[in-house]
This record gives sequence, C-alpha cells and structure tokens, in this order.
Amino acid sequence: MRRILAKDETGQMLLMTGLILMFALLTMSLNTVRTASLGEPYDAQEDAVLDTSAETLAAWQPLMENRSAVLFAAGNNETESAQAAADSIADDLMRHGEARGVEIILSDISVTGDGSTRVVTASAGIADSHARLQVTLEATIDF
Repeated sequence: MRRILAKDETGQMLLMTGLILMFALLTMSLNTVRTASLGEPYDAQEDAVLDTSAETLAAWQPLMENRSAVLFAAGNNETESAQAAADSIADDLMRHGEARGVEIILSDISVTGDGSTRVVTASAGIADSHARLQVTLEATIDF
C-alpha cells in the first residue's frame, strides 16, 4: 500500500516563523549595542571633576566670608546673612559648572552657631559625563 503524502505546508511555515523571530532578535541586539555605545568613550585623562572639586573647596571659605560680611553690613542678622550667602554661592557654582561642562549641586545647606560665629556646611555633588564626586563643604564665619 502506498502512502499518500498530503501537501501540508505547516512545517515550512513554522520554520519561516522561527527564522523571522531569529532575525528580529538579532536586529534588536545590534541596535541595543549601537545605542549603548553612543556616548564618548571614557577618557582616563579627564579630570574635570577633580579640578572643579579642588577649586570649589578652595573658594568656599573666602566666598562665604565676603558675601556674609556684605549681607551683614546691609542689615541682615548673622544667620540670615550666612544662609543668603550660601544660597547665592550655590546658584553661582551651578552656573559656573554649566559653563565648564560640569554639574555642581549644593544641597543640605545648614547654618549653625550662636553669638557672632556661624558654621555653614553643605554637601556638594560634582559630576560630568565620566565621574561623580560628593564632598562636604564647611566654612566658619566670624562677624
């Protein structure tokens, strides 16, 4: 007895579906690799964050003293002067960082002390496309 083979194409359709799925997954993986490498490659010589943090640490105390003294002479009390000086420095550092391609964010600004001395502390986050650094700034102001 001779077997009659049906002209069934389900096997071919299943094979074609598998091939299409494989090509789709391959295309997605290639696009993912291409997208992940869009940024600039890491440059070990890039030290903008370190330079900016050193400059910020060096400038924090003199800036706080000068601005607090000017605000105190304008009629504010010691705490208000120190707080307003820290807020204005935070704004200036953010703009200065944007001009250099580095982000400088001051947060957790606190003013403590009594009498004619105030201690101002802040947390500075400094970052660019390669690195991020968190430093604590502290200035003592004598009015």
